[in-house]
Amino acid sequence: MRSSMPGVSLHRQVFLVLRDRIVSGALPAASPLPTEGELCEQFGVSRITVRRALADLTAQGLVERRHGVGSFVQAGARVQREQASLDYVESLRQRAAETKVTVLGLERVVPPADIAAFLGLQPADKAVHVRRLRRLEGQPVMLTEAWVPLDLGQHVTALALRRQALYEIVQAQGVTLGRVVQEITAVAASPEQAQHLATEPGAPVLQLVRLMHGRDARPIEHLTVWTSPERSRIVTELTLTDVDTLRTGRLVHDRGRP
Repeated sequence: MRSSMPGVSLHRQVFLVLRDRIVSGALPAASPLPTEGELCEQFGVSRITVRRALADLTAQGLVERRHGVGSFVQAGARVQREQASLDYVESLRQRAAETKVTVLGLERVVPPADIAAFLGLQPADKAVHVRRLRRLEGQPVMLTEAWVPLDLGQHVTALALRRQALYEIVQAQGVTLGRVVQEITAVAASPEQAQHLATEPGAPVLQLVRLMHGRDARPIEHLTVWTSPERSRIVTELTLTDVDTLRTGRLVHDRGRP
């Protein structure tokens, strides 16, 4: 247990494992949790660690602790899986409508070399750099960093970003969305990411990197999203004709990494 999530406190690790079992239905509603002693043995941690994890589960409304009896999964604690949407633009619109955005930064600067290469920019070309935090019902759910070529980001302002999603501002200039390439990985949260996402430094977060193109195949936006698996999931829906094609994505293995 001590080496399973480096940088994440032990009680948080126990909390995450038990939470996943509850929301997945592995621990059904109203069912009893293992006793504190059983959890200590199962995770190889102290009773204090287990109690802190149970307290966090109780605070989130996932567990009910009954004095002298034990801990039980709350009725209705299982999270229902949302239906995916095949309409990519509609999913972007829904995300923007459901969440409240805070603009953390907006600048026009020369991007890092890798971002410039993705966007097809020359080494000295500037781009619009936007950092945002989205909240759902007050809870931080998504930290984003986006880069847009300067000529497509002329109308991007902090005020506009509070009213519209970035892709809508770009579309208003006559750009039509085309091909989208994205990569999903798991990374350890940096101190800054952890602070914004209300998690702990080193905790696992989902990282989605997306390169959006226009219908003319020109790259129009490089977007990186970080989200905590405690509050968010990535859902994909595939058509039957796409199941056995590379359009569904592929696993890429990096050589030389431990």
